[in-house]
Amino acid sequence: MVLGEIFVVALGALRANKLRSMLTMLGIVIGVAAVIAMIALGTGAQLAVKERIAALGTTLLTVSPGQQRMGGGFFSFNDRARMIMKDAVALEEKGNNLGLIQPEMARDLQVTYLNKNTGTSVVGTTSNFLEVRNFKLAAGRFFTSAEDASKARVAVIGPEVIKNMGLSSPYAILDEPIRIRGIQFTVIGVLESKGQSGGFMNPDDQLIIPLQTARYRALGTERLRSISVLAPSEDKIDETMAEIQRVLRREHKIRPGRPDDFTIRNQSDFLSTFAETTQVFTYLLSGIAAVSLLVGGIGIMNIMLVSVTERTREIGVRKALGATRWNILVQFLIEAVVLCLLGGLLGILLGSGIANWLSTAFQWNTSISPTSIGLAFGFSAVVGVLFGVWPARRAARLDPILALRYE
Repeated sequence: MVLGEIFVVALGALRANKLRSMLTMLGIVIGVAAVIAMIALGTGAQLAVKERIAALGTTLLTVSPGQQRMGGGFFSFNDRARMIMKDAVALEEKGNNLGLIQPEMARDLQVTYLNKNTGTSVVGTTSNFLEVRNFKLAAGRFFTSAEDASKARVAVIGPEVIKNMGLSSPYAILDEPIRIRGIQFTVIGVLESKGQSGGFMNPDDQLIIPLQTARYRALGTERLRSISVLAPSEDKIDETMAEIQRVLRREHKIRPGRPDDFTIRNQSDFLSTFAETTQVFTYLLSGIAAVSLLVGGIGIMNIMLVSVTERTREIGVRKALGATRWNILVQFLIEAVVLCLLGGLLGILLGSGIANWLSTAFQWNTSISPTSIGLAFGFSAVVGVLFGVWPARRAARLDPILALRYE
């Protein structure tokens, strides 16, 4: 019997049991769809983080307080070494060939406007925030260095804060009074949206006030969350990082041989860290989804074994008419592989649809790559071969005389 005839017979057997074939494919469909959707979410998060960090500028360096003590567990902001305003002043006065320097302090607080309120990150920073962090304004203006020095009670709001307050337009709150910890501020500007990537901090959900206002009125602290520094050029990033390290080690009176109590990171460091994190989650979610493929393969194997038992007389008749073991083996193997490939194709369509729906309905970043589709489709074919071999071999090994006498 030629291969074409074997293929036709195999498809005929599947058509004869349409409902059973569809239910058998269901496990593969769900498994492939889950893998495609999870990989799309993970890849989309990686691309969004990469775009976000690139948008901040390739010469941006971020200095953060280091861990104050070693050991397991999680560390809060209070567990970190102190970094205060004096450190930012030292970088400005003693640093050589450093670009713009932008210190910032922050705390999650409640913001009130009329009868509406929302929790957000209140950030105290300097007037060069827009230039250093590459933000733009959607409406109004940013505060000046003179307003910072005079501790003016002015604020620039992120678009997510406006949305959380139920306002539809940034102009609705422009020049309006708001309250932070009972202190009245005037909204003078609204930031342009940068969008949120993955599960990380949302840059749109923040309220920015002058650093000296935060220091003496709103937050009442000297502690800084970070200091952002612009290197003069990409070629001088390493030189700038070394200069920052020199100034801060001397400022913190750290002896030679002792580790730094601060961390200096450039955008490539952030990119690699976030990429590794999202990749781990992608692998984890994809691994969980792949279990569905394994379950689907076991289901196919069970159904094929049942099919072999049901068709024992048919197998005996075909062998009596001249079909070889190889013919029977290939027929049942084709049936298993076809079920898996059809299930894989339907799973790819379903998974792509789910990924697009998540992107549209929840504004999640998704990216469907041809590689993930090829892997899912190829894996479904491998599942068909692996789980179809045993039933096919069992059918091929049936004794034709015993098979003909089977009732």
